[in-house]
Amino acid sequence: MSVLVTGGAGYIGSHTVVELLNNNMEVIMIDDFSNSKPQVLENIKKITGKDFKFYEIDYSNRKELEKVFKENPDIDGVINFAGFKAVGESVQKPIDYYINNVSGALVLLDTMKKYNVKKFVFSSSATVYGEENEIPYVETMKTGGTTNPYGTTKLFIEQILKDIYKSDNSWDIAILRYFNPIGSHESGLIGEEPQGIPNNLMPYIVRVACGKLKELSIFGNDYPTKDGTGVRDYIHVVDLAKGHVKAIEKLNKERSGLYIYNLGTGIGYSVLDIVNTFEKVTNQKVPYKIVERREGDIAEFYANAEKAKNELGWIAEKSLEDMCRDSWNYIVKNLT
Repeated sequence: MSVLVTGGAGYIGSHTVVELLNNNMEVIMIDDFSNSKPQVLENIKKITGKDFKFYEIDYSNRKELEKVFKENPDIDGVINFAGFKAVGESVQKPIDYYINNVSGALVLLDTMKKYNVKKFVFSSSATVYGEENEIPYVETMKTGGTTNPYGTTKLFIEQILKDIYKSDNSWDIAILRYFNPIGSHESGLIGEEPQGIPNNLMPYIVRVACGKLKELSIFGNDYPTKDGTGVRDYIHVVDLAKGHVKAIEKLNKERSGLYIYNLGTGIGYSVLDIVNTFEKVTNQKVPYKIVERREGDIAEFYANAEKAKNELGWIAEKSLEDMCRDSWNYIVKNLT
């Protein structure tokens, strides 16, 4: 099977490309390096011992995207990782998020339609469940009531995909609702390395631990949780990547369907759980301070991932200790 991966040099994309190659799939990757680095391409090849095609383009550039499809008529399916992903940043830059995430996805989907490629895996988010649903989230729950532009872009694209499938049920679509991916490949060759000051928790923790940043800001300790800090379902990025392989395999085997899956561990960890586990596993101190809540955040969420287990044969296998250890390993090998 030949798979086009947009945003393939990014954090989740690069780990998924590794798993696709390890499962003997052909990969065509596009990325504009807006939140990734060219060295990732060589590191993927080192890990897998395999090569792949690469195009340095913005996926919303219709002319350049069409060139990719013209030159690769054997593309069977697409996995889209090209969306911006930081909750806090989306509140500050909503227009950027709507243009890149929604308009870019529409250009991609329209180009797929033109070239009759109708297998699509979309990286959505648990934020589409909003604030009103009970924990844990299950796929049958009502979506909406998103609390930030990032989440709203995911909600909009999910609705677009549902409308596309309703209009033409020859499409095969898998919507994967992520929880909170952390960790890195055990080799330490690829990992999460955002440009500038990190917006997400684990990249910030590791940079504080290695002295690149002074201290961690914890946004609120007055949530109705066990220690007052926000609770999330953290999942190892390698487990998440393997979920994409299972999803694209399902679309290749079965005809005509729209499927929605939570990809999470089903366990809620607080911010302080992460900090304490990281310190224990790595023997590194993480100084922190409590600051005001961040706009757009909610108290807690975690997954019910039984549907993915039953229909995809997928479960998250790695522990919180693995996530912390592998995150630190990447930093030690690359940023210290």
